[in-house]
Amino acid sequence: MTKSNVVGRRALLGAFAGIAAVSAAPVFANAPGLLTGAGNIRSIKISNPRTGERLDSVYWVEGEYIPQVLDEINFIFRDWRQNEVHAVDVRTIDIMAAAARRMETSEPYSLLSGYRSPATNRMLRSRSRGVARNSYHMQAMAADLRLSTRSVQNMYDAGVACNAGGVGRYGRSNFVHFDCGPVRTWRG
Repeated sequence: MTKSNVVGRRALLGAFAGIAAVSAAPVFANAPGLLTGAGNIRSIKISNPRTGERLDSVYWVEGEYIPQVLDEINFIFRDWRQNEVHAVDVRTIDIMAAAARRMETSEPYSLLSGYRSPATNRMLRSRSRGVARNSYHMQAMAADLRLSTRSVQNMYDAGVACNAGGVGRYGRSNFVHFDCGPVRTWRG
């Protein structure tokens, strides 16, 4: 199933474009300083190479998340192995959006792993020492991401600059992990 912008979101975008250009960036209440430069309109571009699904949507306008877009995000982030959908913690999406803006990229993130059911996490953990037993993926608070136009180091640096959540750099596997847990960094 392919998801895309709808007319209503375009109308919202147009209505608030002038405000976004002159307003200061809001501060995310649960993570101070997270969205420096994020603007009053937040959008996200994601593709899931496992399912072929794509999303390019405004998900937040003037302090309000758009529930229909969050439903689309939850769907694309689902555990495709078990076909389980879980509500994604919006702080993770905010970190992704802020990092994309810092990198000045319009390329969609390639989502390698979003929500993972406990069964999927156990299976992946049995195959790799790099999978955490109590992974934030199981709480829908994490994303493993790749961009073809940005290096792993560039993505890592953008995530670290957000100063919110965990940022892991996996150079050999060519992806970066973002989560909305405690602020910390690592290299895998």
